[in-house]
Amino acid sequence: MKKIPIIAVAVGVILVLFILAWKVKSLAVSKAPQGGQVQVSGTVPVKSQVVAPGFEASLKSASELESAGELVKARDVLRSMMTTYISSPGIGDVQKKLEDINMKIMLSAINLPNETATREVVEGDSLSMIADEYHTTAEFIKKENGIKSDIIRPGQRLRVWTGKFSVLIDKSQNLLVLKSNGEIVKTYHVSTGKSNITPVGTFKVVNKLVKPTWTHDGKVIPAESPENILGTRWLGFNIPGYGIHGTTEPESIGQQATAGCVRMLNKEVEELYDLLPVNTEVTIMD
Repeated sequence: MKKIPIIAVAVGVILVLFILAWKVKSLAVSKAPQGGQVQVSGTVPVKSQVVAPGFEASLKSASELESAGELVKARDVLRSMMTTYISSPGIGDVQKKLEDINMKIMLSAINLPNETATREVVEGDSLSMIADEYHTTAEFIKKENGIKSDIIRPGQRLRVWTGKFSVLIDKSQNLLVLKSNGEIVKTYHVSTGKSNITPVGTFKVVNKLVKPTWTHDGKVIPAESPENILGTRWLGFNIPGYGIHGTTEPESIGQQATAGCVRMLNKEVEELYDLLPVNTEVTIMD
């Protein structure tokens, strides 16, 4: 498989996000009451070959803030750049840097209004109980608090991410977008179904498995078998037989290559698995 230059991939992601925004807006238009008129512009900005004034200064400012540990301020600068300099040739680097900082913030001790809470452990608590209370995962709580085991003690104060996760998958671009409270956190390249067979609609994650077995042609194929194509994680939808999973064929990522499921690199599906609780909403569009 040919290697795609990093800059080309990054710029592609930015254009895809514009396409996704246009599609979401189009869905809203299609649901508008009869008699009302809504106009949507389908114009896609033409990428300039000249870096806009202020671009380099803003990017330098974001880097300095990140180095100083001011991750939220760095994130805000980069978010502003994503709208101000969307047609600049270096915007792909901005997108990648913003995604990296988003993940750092989520896995840090930083407290944010409407996105985090502090929970003091009381007698009888467990990580799974606290995770259920905040509609998150025990794995995520452990990561954001630097906890290596499942043991917690009364009086211990835990930082808990409370932002509501959702997932948007664009089959035409083989792209998965992770959101928290509606804001884009990170994008992933995925594989979807051959001949566009992955179902379209809004679903929910109803089950999660580590090292899943695979039932195929009436046989149950164990996780350790080389014939098992599901990779290291499974997030099943409320539509039988469909979900998000890992892969034993990483070269297929970015293509329509599956029997209908959404396929990710194992490292990336493991990251997503630790973040997403059961009942997370997943929207799939053409």
